[in-house]
Amino acid sequence: MPRPKLEIADIFRAHGPAWRQANAGHVSLSQLKVMSAIEACRTDALGGHVAGCTKCGHHHIAYNSCKNRHCPKCQGPTARDWIEARAEDLLPVEYFHVVFTLPAEIAQIAYWNKRAVYALLFKASAETVMTTAADPKRMGAKVGLTSVLHTWGSAMTHHPHIHMIVPGGGLSRDGTRWVASKPGFFLHVRVLSRLFRRLFLDGLMALHQAGDLAFYGDLERLVRPDAFTAWLTPFRKSEWVVYSKPPFGGPEAVLAYLSRYTHRVAISNHRLVSADAHTVAFRWKDYRIKNGDRQKIMRLATPEFIRRFLIHVLPDGFHRIRHYGLLASGVRKANLTKIRALLCVQPVEQADNHDLEPEVAPLTLREPCPCCGGPMRIIEIFRRGQKPMSRAPPREQAA
Repeated sequence: MPRPKLEIADIFRAHGPAWRQANAGHVSLSQLKVMSAIEACRTDALGGHVAGCTKCGHHHIAYNSCKNRHCPKCQGPTARDWIEARAEDLLPVEYFHVVFTLPAEIAQIAYWNKRAVYALLFKASAETVMTTAADPKRMGAKVGLTSVLHTWGSAMTHHPHIHMIVPGGGLSRDGTRWVASKPGFFLHVRVLSRLFRRLFLDGLMALHQAGDLAFYGDLERLVRPDAFTAWLTPFRKSEWVVYSKPPFGGPEAVLAYLSRYTHRVAISNHRLVSADAHTVAFRWKDYRIKNGDRQKIMRLATPEFIRRFLIHVLPDGFHRIRHYGLLASGVRKANLTKIRALLCVQPVEQADNHDLEPEVAPLTLREPCPCCGGPMRIIEIFRRGQKPMSRAPPREQAA
């Protein structure tokens, strides 16, 4: 995919200083760190290396990435490496995509209490699926799942929800059989919705009783237990949105989906259309349109665009991808081995890298030469603030 003409980094570099000054005292340290990382990403501020082609002699300078998980430019390589690791975990069964969404009013509470409420969203949604699947009236099996947190809608508004990938089946209670779900069907959405609603609201009440929730503005009154209990009452009767999509076409489709969702940030550089000191324009999808073209152009004041991007910065150390049940990190390998034996399938073969020369492999880049397709080797490394001694020759001379 060609490099976009406009990037989030361009907007932050040009208009970030004025925005920080105007919002001094109202921006968290985590948000400031994200802005700084994105602004410095792939510039001489982070150092870099000079790569040379072993065939045609082409040289080019590459600056280091910031590797911040909120940076649009850094998520592609990170996602690629993560997907390659997850490919070993795929089973030859149907996979389902389940989405858990919070009501807009409760999402406001999450906005003020990100660490506590996002963690509760993970826990309640995972427990909902595992409890329902274990019910003998449903599937009667222990399942595994991978959950990914997204906090945005297409317009970068605050919209926390969980994307969950679940294999269509699980181990029997005694662990001796693979129990498959019905073809094309995982679990009843209404059952999931009601259990999720109860578990989440009970958990939210527990957070309130422990004094772990903060309230501001018009909802500051909810700090009182009686007011909070009364405010929650209507949500115990309303319908909560849980959506189960049709099963994927196969393991390759699961990986394609995961590559799009696991390491996504609030907006990609490719959605940007234009930006100046006053307005940023970007493409978005209007999901309210049922039939017709959902693609539209949204124009926001530049300060509002920066604000919307930064409200999706996660708390430091907060994991946005989590595994549960059979796929929990500590037991995943053993469970997958047992399941493959029950399904009579061979494990995914891993490439044998023992014959690689250790002193050469780390210096060979994954991307081939842009001129001839030959392997590229690192011929020089330079640190922050340094200039490379090897200068990249003009493109036509490198050939």
